[in-house]
Amino acid sequence: MLGRTDSRVRALIVLLVFVLLAGSSVVRLAYWQVVRHDDLAAMAAAQTSIRVEEPTRRGAIYDRSGTVVLAATVNRDRVAANPKLLTPERRQAVARTLVSIVGLQGDAAATLTAKMTSDREYVVLARDLDPAVSDRIRSLSSGSSPALSGVLLEPEPHRVYPQSGGAPNTTLASHLVGFVNREGVGQYGVEQFYQSQLAGSPRIVSAERGAEGRPVANTEQVVQPGSPGQDLTLTIDASLQVAVEQELLAAWMADRAKRVSAVVMDPYTGEIYAYASNPAYDANDFRAIASASPDRFMDPIASGVYEPGSVFKMVTATAAFTNHSATPTTRVVDSGTLRLDGGRTHVDDADHKANGSMQFQDAVAYSRNVAAAKIALALGRSTKTSASILFKTWQKLGFGTKTGIDVAGEVPGLVRDPAIVPWRQIDVANGAFGQGVAVTPIQLVQAYGAMMNGGMLVRPHVVKAIGNKEIEPTVAGRVVSPGQSQQLTGLLRHVIDTVPFYHDRTVVPGYEVGGKTGTAQIWDAKHGRWKINLFNYSFVGYIARQAGRPDLVVAVRVEEGTPTTIRTGLLEMPVMSFELFRRIAHDAITTPDLVPNRRYEPIFATPDR
Repeated sequence: MLGRTDSRVRALIVLLVFVLLAGSSVVRLAYWQVVRHDDLAAMAAAQTSIRVEEPTRRGAIYDRSGTVVLAATVNRDRVAANPKLLTPERRQAVARTLVSIVGLQGDAAATLTAKMTSDREYVVLARDLDPAVSDRIRSLSSGSSPALSGVLLEPEPHRVYPQSGGAPNTTLASHLVGFVNREGVGQYGVEQFYQSQLAGSPRIVSAERGAEGRPVANTEQVVQPGSPGQDLTLTIDASLQVAVEQELLAAWMADRAKRVSAVVMDPYTGEIYAYASNPAYDANDFRAIASASPDRFMDPIASGVYEPGSVFKMVTATAAFTNHSATPTTRVVDSGTLRLDGGRTHVDDADHKANGSMQFQDAVAYSRNVAAAKIALALGRSTKTSASILFKTWQKLGFGTKTGIDVAGEVPGLVRDPAIVPWRQIDVANGAFGQGVAVTPIQLVQAYGAMMNGGMLVRPHVVKAIGNKEIEPTVAGRVVSPGQSQQLTGLLRHVIDTVPFYHDRTVVPGYEVGGKTGTAQIWDAKHGRWKINLFNYSFVGYIARQAGRPDLVVAVRVEEGTPTTIRTGLLEMPVMSFELFRRIAHDAITTPDLVPNRRYEPIFATPDR
């Protein structure tokens, strides 16, 4: 009898191996069926279903009347495809057909062909199709053997700006409104600032995926219902906006300026009635602008800072009146030149002439730098105290901080705190007439509004209502007393009434006007010197139907204007800043139903001294 070849130990080992293998298989199976169940289910669902995010209607933007559409959304088709479902030969054929139908050439044709002949599962081939092109593609992508298999049309929202601006090739209020990029995100202006309110939230659905990657009918499930965007009603008056843009175009051309800007605001509510700069742009063609002149998008009113010059003398007057260190009739000696800091520095009047003793209100009217510097230096008993008082007045009037205007990209300006770096006498003197400080035009509008509205600092705003909800004015607080406000308003009126050069070119028959000019040199950082024969010209003022009761504050800025008459103390352009003010102020005050009828008594109380 042959010996047995089996072994109990060997059998046990084999059995143990089988048990281990079976156990590991069970563990592995449990891992996939239990631990990774959700992941596997998701992967399977991804292969058999499709998730579609459908943008909801973006809110429209209207002017203050609610009838003029400044921005709206229309649906245009885009053509997409799933090249991976097709053979390489078929991809080439589809690409050739689409290039022909859409009418592409050069780089655009090459880009579409590269996308269509790739191995990707989803590509967007063309956007913003004309309806006729969409119909042609639709007819060729249906049927039993479509010429454009694997191709589908998808609706895509397209933002349009239907109102032409006051200058050629521009849309109305382009710097204020902004535009929406290809991803549906607002850029600049109101479109960016109110992105969440305008855009709403998208509708998200899932559906079974068909053989060609398209959703199968009647299989949709709503994942997120979405919500439509809200409409915005602006404070802007469309007719006034057009008129202001036309005025700016004319001044820009005549003065050979880099830019010209203007703002018209209700000083009591902060509502902006016109907000314009030239050159502007066509928001419907933002892609071309981005390629050629992207700096055109920058908003000079809220995002551009500059040394304002003598319009800041009214800020110095505010500091003196609130500090009770001077009144409009305080006498000051205008010496033409003022030596400071032990003779190491000095400031000069523009004409380098001495006018002798004169009232402060006349010094402001004739824009005497030396007199303004002396008033500023006399705010306190020391340079340190005077610097602190002047700086705090700047802060109180909103300089150095954002106004809070509801447009994207606002900047706070540039001011130096004397508590951090002590000011010398020259710093106080320069600050008295708007040098050594950089502000925005919207800050000037807000500050001047407080000077003339009874003393309240009101936040400027450009949106009147979100949907059906009206926007209430926001008041930061009182910055000057009602009596001091009347003094400042009277000082603005005195400037125009006293200087024939201003009065003759700002008068609006039947109305009262007041304001202050500013002319400032421009530092050329590239060459380390002042720019030659280029200046910033400003004017901020008011127009009133009732004497002493301003209705509107208007600010204009001519950036890098080119004077045609250059003499000591006189730098004149074809259209001066105060002439531009007169034109815009007249356009505004005569715009029907723009300026409300109000009772002034609650705003202007009995003057306090």
